[in-house]
Amino acid sequence: VFVSDEDGTVISKFFHDSYKKRESPEMLIDAALGNITIDETAPRAESSDDGIRITAALHGGNGSLRQGIFRQLVTTFELPEGLHIYDEPVPQGLIATEIRVEGPDGLVTLPTEVPPTAPLHLKTLDIVLNVWSGTVSMATPLYPVGELVSECRPIDEREVELSVHVTFQACSDEACLLPQTRTLTMRVALEEVDVPKLRIHTGHGQREGNYDSTPAMRRLIWRKTRKNPLRLLQFIWNQKRMERRSKSKR
Repeated sequence: VFVSDEDGTVISKFFHDSYKKRESPEMLIDAALGNITIDETAPRAESSDDGIRITAALHGGNGSLRQGIFRQLVTTFELPEGLHIYDEPVPQGLIATEIRVEGPDGLVTLPTEVPPTAPLHLKTLDIVLNVWSGTVSMATPLYPVGELVSECRPIDEREVELSVHVTFQACSDEACLLPQTRTLTMRVALEEVDVPKLRIHTGHGQREGNYDSTPAMRRLIWRKTRKNPLRLLQFIWNQKRMERRSKSKR
């Protein structure tokens, strides 16, 4: 996907190695606008201490998770005037900001995307550090794979829990607060997959389309097995395994 401005200049681009991965529409809009706009109804968790407020919110898809569709776990710091937090690298004795998102098996998380930092010159050590101050938002892309939300079996759970572990150290120009780690948790919904009218996909409670993709599936299997005949056996084995798992979940 290429995102361009009104003059046709490409301002952002997205590439993936599979058609089962794609950005949420909200992420494309954010790329066009140049900032993240979070819906007020998005699932979120908050923590306030030492005058520092931290909010974690799931951005995109009305706050739900869907197979292969990227969402963003947006962590926002609201720092009082005069305080800053650090990006890598930092000298011994200081703690850089780190965000770690945990969820159920089948949830894939990517490296956190952070905004530009500002340089801070510490005269006592004669070094320049990279810092953030004011209101700072950091986005962790994530998406579920078939182990969590599959088009070939019913959804195991309607909701899952996400935990956001935020490690940071806030300092002023004269002194630092103690390093701390805050854990924020939230419940988010799992959403069905849009599936074609294909036998291995239907009957699992997903959103079924009325377009028959059987001919396309046959062509796909032929292309795959022509190069490697064992792929057909692997496909049949995986299909039977998912059917057994589907029946055991009913």
